[in-house]
Amino acid sequence: MMKQILCFGDSNTYGLVPGTGGRYEWGVRWTSLLDERIRRKGYHVIEEGLCGRTTVFDDPLRDGRRGTELLPVLLETHKPVDLVLLMLGTNDCKIVYDASAQVIGKGIERLLEQIRRSNPAIKVLLISPIALGEGVWEEGFDPEFDALSVERSRKLPKVYEKIAKENQIDFLAASDYAEPSKTDREHLNEEGHRRLSEGIIKKLETMLEI
Repeated sequence: MMKQILCFGDSNTYGLVPGTGGRYEWGVRWTSLLDERIRRKGYHVIEEGLCGRTTVFDDPLRDGRRGTELLPVLLETHKPVDLVLLMLGTNDCKIVYDASAQVIGKGIERLLEQIRRSNPAIKVLLISPIALGEGVWEEGFDPEFDALSVERSRKLPKVYEKIAKENQIDFLAASDYAEPSKTDREHLNEEGHRRLSEGIIKKLETMLEI
């Protein structure tokens, strides 16, 4: 029986092509690269990335972006889920939410609670997202962020690592493997997707003993 891995994240899990609004094809997205590598070992990757998704905040401009609103539904829809790869937090850094890295961490803790309630046996790999690029707020890029957003995004790895230790789950910092593209200073390019997939695969080989 195939075991299921739910990848729950935002546009960098969805595979948004920097500067276009399009989506990278299968074989480029890190989630698809992961699936191709571990499917033969009995694992199936479920891609659940949504552009603009947050941990706990409602987007005033787009519906259905609050992670805590949908995660329990997805855990039930794809039941049984054996492992969740959780990578959120970039959109929480937007100006409109005015959330510190610590508050964003509280949102992550709420999502972890939902996973435990669904099934305490589900393994979790908590992934802190790549940091936002310097100047992401400048004209021609993304006005939803500012300099403080970049600063907060850079603090997330330390906050998430502490949460992972407290919850006895595995942790990986995406920023150790990839960085935002120069095209939009926010999203992974093809090389970023490849590098991130390699880091996650290496981590899972240890976690799952595959």
